[in-house]
Amino acid sequence: MITTPFTKILHRLLLSLLLGFLPDVTAEETGSSGGTDRVAAKSAVEISVSLDRDGWIYATGEKAYFTAKVTRDGQPLAGVELSYQVGPEMMQTGDRKAVTDASGRFAFEGVTLAEPGFIRCIVGLADQKVNRGGSKGRATAGFSPEKIQPTQVMPADFAAFWEEGKAALAKVPMDAVKTRIPELCTPTVEVYHVSVRNVGRAASTTMTARVYGMLAEPKAPGKYPAILRVPGAGVRGYGPEVALAEKGVIVLTIGIHGIPVNLPGEVYRDLAAGALANYRVSDLDNRDLIYYRRVYLGCVRANDFLASLPNFNGHLGVMGSSQGGQLTIVTSVLDPRVEAIAAGMPAYCDVTGFLHGRAGGWPKMFQPQPDGQPNVNSVPLKVTNTGYYDTVNFARQVRVPGFYTWGFNDDVCPPTTTYSAYNSIAAPKTLQLALPMQHHISKPQADAMNAWMLKQLGVP
Repeated sequence: MITTPFTKILHRLLLSLLLGFLPDVTAEETGSSGGTDRVAAKSAVEISVSLDRDGWIYATGEKAYFTAKVTRDGQPLAGVELSYQVGPEMMQTGDRKAVTDASGRFAFEGVTLAEPGFIRCIVGLADQKVNRGGSKGRATAGFSPEKIQPTQVMPADFAAFWEEGKAALAKVPMDAVKTRIPELCTPTVEVYHVSVRNVGRAASTTMTARVYGMLAEPKAPGKYPAILRVPGAGVRGYGPEVALAEKGVIVLTIGIHGIPVNLPGEVYRDLAAGALANYRVSDLDNRDLIYYRRVYLGCVRANDFLASLPNFNGHLGVMGSSQGGQLTIVTSVLDPRVEAIAAGMPAYCDVTGFLHGRAGGWPKMFQPQPDGQPNVNSVPLKVTNTGYYDTVNFARQVRVPGFYTWGFNDDVCPPTTTYSAYNSIAAPKTLQLALPMQHHISKPQADAMNAWMLKQLGVP
């Protein structure tokens, strides 16, 4: 790979933006970090929604009670008309109206579920002129979530399908390219832009693709454990995980689209709006051409590269959030070299949930249309094909320790779907809930993921 003056400038820009740990979620995935939408911080009016139980978890049949509170500059707003929805997550009913009392509150009637699942309450103001920011508050009650089971079906030839894919990958030479980036290096960490060959589309047995990423590794002599950092959804560039590498670990942060991860931002924006706009749901009518086949196998190939490094000590972990959580779980099953995983709010979990009257996982290819009509993807062949890629079918086979984290207010990777995967895991597991979080990983969650992984890999 040739480093030009332009790329040197770009690298310096990336350095200022991307050094250290950044929660790996994208604009298409992000939501609020609490019980009120982020826009509330810009508004004088705040709407919060609370539950009568701190843990937000109830047994099926128990009643949960939501309360909304409206304030302006910290003072309660009485007599304000609210517009709200209460119902199973992603299936809320139409808007209803209520009025706050003298304390600025409105207490909802108790709600419950007979089957394991979640009920979400979302509250806004009926008159947006009162609050030009348009903030909303929300809370989500879980009913026996530990009993949620997947709706997705495990294909009979699931194992054979992926063994065939790994066999095809094994025939592709790695052909690693490793280019040092001096301006991103630190006194203790070396940084490289790397790429390795990967399988291409299954329709072609001769064409190959590449996996690109940013490698950060300690400069000091010795052998170190390695972490593969897998990305959230979207199309963008990546920087090196220098802060993590400084703790004594090799970190490879990869992209999934077969393009360098250090290009100008407009390249990614153009691809996201054009050729890669629908990558997550493309070719569902052909299991061999689904975009994630190459992506899943590419994660194994990235581990091949890590395993080839002379300073690798043989201990390997994988971590990521959202789509990255999906790839984390998948990679641990496809690659027996993985010893530990840390997954935040994993995507592509139980995507068939919508076909069974409950929330399905991102990318929601089977979510009904706004008018209630079936999604155009809801045909038997496409439904069957998702079974080869659904995170829950990999979760059923996880055999390594894992750390998992998500929030109850997530409407991108709803908790019904993440629990459906988590409950399918028989391996040792730890779940850290950040109840008010929407689709976002907070710094405490990110720190906890890092700390857990480093401990698993024997890093003091």
